[in-house]
Amino acid sequence: MSGHSHSKTIKHRKDTVDAKRGKIFSKISRLISVTAKEKGGDIETNPKLKLAIEKAKEVNMPKDNIEKAIKRGTGQLEGVKMEEFIYEAYGPAGIALIIEGITDNKNRTLAEIKYILSRFGGKLANSGSVKYLFDKKDEDWLAKYPLEIDQKTKGQVEKLFEALDENEDIQEIYSNIKD
Repeated sequence: MSGHSHSKTIKHRKDTVDAKRGKIFSKISRLISVTAKEKGGDIETNPKLKLAIEKAKEVNMPKDNIEKAIKRGTGQLEGVKMEEFIYEAYGPAGIALIIEGITDNKNRTLAEIKYILSRFGGKLANSGSVKYLFDKKDEDWLAKYPLEIDQKTKGQVEKLFEALDENEDIQEIYSNIKD
C-alpha cells in the first residue's frame, strides 16, 4: 500500500468541512454583532438581529457563539470593534460591483479587497461612482442597467467572486451582470 489510509482521508475531508463551517460562522457572527450594536440585543425590537440569528441556526451555529456575538455587539463583552463597510469597484470588462461587509480592521480589509480586485482585473472605485447604477430595495442592490458578458469574462468574474467570497469580512457582493 502506498501510505494512504481511510482514516487520513476522512480526517482531511473533516478538516476541509470544518474550515468552511468556521468561515461561515465567522461571517454570521460578525453580522450578529453589528446588528446587535445598531439596535440592541433584543430580537423583539431588532428584526435584523432576529434574521441574523435565524441564519445562524440554519447553519447549526452553536448557541454559545450566537450569545457571544450579541454580547460583543452590545458592548457586554470585551473585544474588537466591528464596523460595516461598503466599497464600490469595477471588475473585468467594466462590470460594476458593490461589496458589503463587516470588519474589525478597515485598513486590512481594504488592502485585501484591493489585492483581490487587482488579481482578477478589477479596481476599487471612488465612492458614488458605482452606486448610481443600482437601486437599493429591501437591503439588496439591484442593477438598473444589467450588462451582458461573454463566456471568457464570465469565467474571470466567477473567479473574482470566489476570491472575494473567501474573505471572511465580505458579506455580500452585488454586480450589474445580467442573469
